[in-house]
Amino acid sequence: MIENCESLCFAIVKWPKMKRSNRKQAKWHKVNSILPQLPTPPPISPRFFVSEDINNMNGTFPCHMSNRSAYRSNAAMDMSHASTKTITDYVGFANFPNQVFRRSIKNGFEFTLMVVGETGLGKSTFINTLFLTEVYGTPPEDQRVYIPSTVQVESKTVRLVENDVKLNLTFVDTPGFGDAVDNSKCWDPIIKFVDDRFTEYLTEETKIERKQTIPDRRVHLCLYFIAPTGHGLKELDVQFMKHLHDRVNIIPVIAKADTLTTVELMRFKRNISADIEKQGIKIYKFPEPEEGVSDAEVSKNHQLCSRYPFAVVGSNNVIETEEGKKMRVREYPWGVVEVENMAHNDFIGLRDLIIRKNLVDLIEMTKNVHYENFRFCHMNTLKGSSDRDPFTQMEQEQRQWERDFDLRCKDKERVFDEKVANRERKLADRSDQLEAVDKENRAKIDEKRRTLDQLMNEVTDLRRAHGIDTSSNGRGSPLEKTKKKSGTLGIFNRS
Repeated sequence: MIENCESLCFAIVKWPKMKRSNRKQAKWHKVNSILPQLPTPPPISPRFFVSEDINNMNGTFPCHMSNRSAYRSNAAMDMSHASTKTITDYVGFANFPNQVFRRSIKNGFEFTLMVVGETGLGKSTFINTLFLTEVYGTPPEDQRVYIPSTVQVESKTVRLVENDVKLNLTFVDTPGFGDAVDNSKCWDPIIKFVDDRFTEYLTEETKIERKQTIPDRRVHLCLYFIAPTGHGLKELDVQFMKHLHDRVNIIPVIAKADTLTTVELMRFKRNISADIEKQGIKIYKFPEPEEGVSDAEVSKNHQLCSRYPFAVVGSNNVIETEEGKKMRVREYPWGVVEVENMAHNDFIGLRDLIIRKNLVDLIEMTKNVHYENFRFCHMNTLKGSSDRDPFTQMEQEQRQWERDFDLRCKDKERVFDEKVANRERKLADRSDQLEAVDKENRAKIDEKRRTLDQLMNEVTDLRRAHGIDTSSNGRGSPLEKTKKKSGTLGIFNRS
């Protein structure tokens, strides 16, 4: 080992004295002779081989999936060919969940919630009630119950911290609809908002120089508020949810449930479920509990899911009980409705299923289903195949643009030549017409001149016949008169 180090040092000292052409060979010769020969690593397959293998598995890709079961079955099929090996000694990758947990605690989570419904259903009030905080600020005591109506799509992001877990929560409050005479396109602003968030994320994702962490502002959940009519879904509700169910996770919610009796509410829930199934509306289905969960937890989960569609009550009125506990209530002359009481409404069940159990699943469904469907449709609108890499796509778009530009130039040149030829033809026709008119006028002038000369000759003959001297009477031709007149002005003729 010492001899090898000395030879290497000698080669480094003698390096400047070597010729420039021999330095590279000497360098590799010394290094290869000193370092041990390592085994050649196996070739690494490119990333697109993996994606091609996935595409050939079943002819589909997760972005084409429209529900959770299809996506998960396809993901399980991708790993069906892998064999399972049990390691007896400790390696360390079992600590991976702890690493993910620490990273999640450090970075936090991002979630976007949208509320949609007719005017006056308490959507803004429900946002304040859901996370037990005044998202729109704490109003004065005399205005604590009143929230102004939403007139446009508004989004507000708040940072909630609970047990060192940070949640960047974005609320999207939409204006109410159903008041206009024509409500045929009342869902367009909301659809545009959802698509713009997808487009914004796709633009950041496909940049050459993109951020290390792309802000996730995609809409993960849409709570659709249904008016408590007691009959079923309106046609406007059906069309609205049909335009939204392919873009975002939808959970229908019955607003102002305290306006219905228990019997009316149960009948109303059955009618809504029947209308949703009949119209083929795709709503968000809560996943089944995973393996290893206790029977009590499974029973509680089924009990909460059985209350679907959820009937909720919202309130900004906070009172303090004798025990010092603060609670949100709605006060009536006949009694008090507690927001966080399962006997009065389903608010607690809805909040637990969304936040405490399925918040991550909602994010994953938005990422793996809705966003992938949007991305797939968007990439298909591009010219050519969607499987090409971005640089090849840009090159072909550049060449296509140049071809289109050449075609436009040739078309404009052709139009210009046609206009010039048409103009020249018109000028030639006009010139021929003018020449014809000039020729005709010259012929008329010559004819009149001959007629005038003939008349002058006849006058001269008549004068001679009557013995009148044409040379002395002073009645000559106009040219002769002019010459004679200029000759009489002798006083001005100095010569």
